[in-house]
Amino acid sequence: SAKDIILELLRLLTVKGGVKKILEYTGSGVKTLSVPERATICNMGAELGATTSIFPSDDKTLAYLKAQGRESSWCELSADSDATYSQTIEIDLCTLEPMVACPHSPDLVSPISDLGKIKVQQVAIGSCTNSSLSDLMRVAQILKGKKVHDEVSLVISPGSRQTLTMLAENGALADLLASGARILETGCGPCIGMGQAPSTNAVSLRTFNRNFKGRCGTDSASVYLISPETAAISSLNGYLTSPIEIETDLHIPEVKNFWVNDNLLIFPDCDQNKEIVRGPNIKPFPIGTELPEPFTGKVLIKLDDNITTDLIMPSNAKLLPYRSNIPHLSKFCLTPCDADFPSRATAWGGGFILAGENYGQGSSREHAALVPLFLGIKGVIAKSFARIHRANLINAGILPFTFVDTDDYEFLQLEDHLVFENINSQINNEIIELVVRDKKIKLRMELSVREREVLKCGGRIPYITKNMEVQS
Repeated sequence: SAKDIILELLRLLTVKGGVKKILEYTGSGVKTLSVPERATICNMGAELGATTSIFPSDDKTLAYLKAQGRESSWCELSADSDATYSQTIEIDLCTLEPMVACPHSPDLVSPISDLGKIKVQQVAIGSCTNSSLSDLMRVAQILKGKKVHDEVSLVISPGSRQTLTMLAENGALADLLASGARILETGCGPCIGMGQAPSTNAVSLRTFNRNFKGRCGTDSASVYLISPETAAISSLNGYLTSPIEIETDLHIPEVKNFWVNDNLLIFPDCDQNKEIVRGPNIKPFPIGTELPEPFTGKVLIKLDDNITTDLIMPSNAKLLPYRSNIPHLSKFCLTPCDADFPSRATAWGGGFILAGENYGQGSSREHAALVPLFLGIKGVIAKSFARIHRANLINAGILPFTFVDTDDYEFLQLEDHLVFENINSQINNEIIELVVRDKKIKLRMELSVREREVLKCGGRIPYITKNMEVQS
């Protein structure tokens, strides 16, 4: 399945293997993949740290857009015939086995055949990675006329209102319900630990994109990432089972016309000002300011490699209700790494975060940048950044530095006082210098011209506001 392809890439490249890279998919196997299957692969490209992932726009793309009533949006796109690449990875779809990512990282991948019969207590199907109509139709075909194992809880989150409606219309929804599956609302749900937390020490098989420790809502649970087909057959047997054992015909006819209904959308009236109504738990959005002179602060925390956005800004069931209350969330920023970080940041008037490789791995949640902004974080100095989080830091007005010499990561310590002289001038340079404990430290900021201007203004919103005022 498409999930096995991206899990194989994670096995080969690791969660850091896509950093500063764009993954382009080519070859004869691409023609066998539908648009939803390609979306599964591109979705989990984020787990590789990739800048982005690309498939050609071809006949499969045209057929999908036509079925969605968007044929006019299609144009053919593919690589030039003389395109060259820095690296080529070949995956033979004829020999690729069903794969599974083991706890607690998306790159701890093995063939299912290597793991044996692991007893399962929960199976969750859906999320942004594997919740398409074709995914759930295959699940329904596997479950049809059968019953989920007595000791397994199976939950399914359809990917959209469109998917749920079409499952209901073609009868597949009834097959899912009859098997003992429970249908959840469309949304992240169990993927972010919002409901369906596994029982203590449970094994949960999930078709999701990440399985960081505790993300599911239960620290002691073991979460495995698998394909929808693996999830369905495992939910029937009560243990991790390879979908190779499935005898059901899983061919899904291509959809000629998707159900399209936008009657729940309220389109904006650009000629009318709308009052923003905020309840008591909705606080104003933190906004950055122009870079101050002098640009100084202490190192507030020193972190290891692969710090996820789940660790930067925990988003468990207790905190999700406060998603619009940044001041409250700030009390929990980076507390899984250091319980004293929020109070230290407040007492020291903000400062700098020091980190290893792939800082900001995982979810794109902007709160992992907004909450540090609220706490006065001026910059993050890391060996490397996950791409999406780096972009979010820039949008928030937080400077993303990387080390020219990674040995300086070992030299810098908690409470070191950092002073950046003439930061508004230095920001125009790729290499920025400062002196710490009589040692000259060189940091790199690889920024576009626009990103530099955004940071000078204090973030994306001040940058947009400034340009609107200039235009008016």
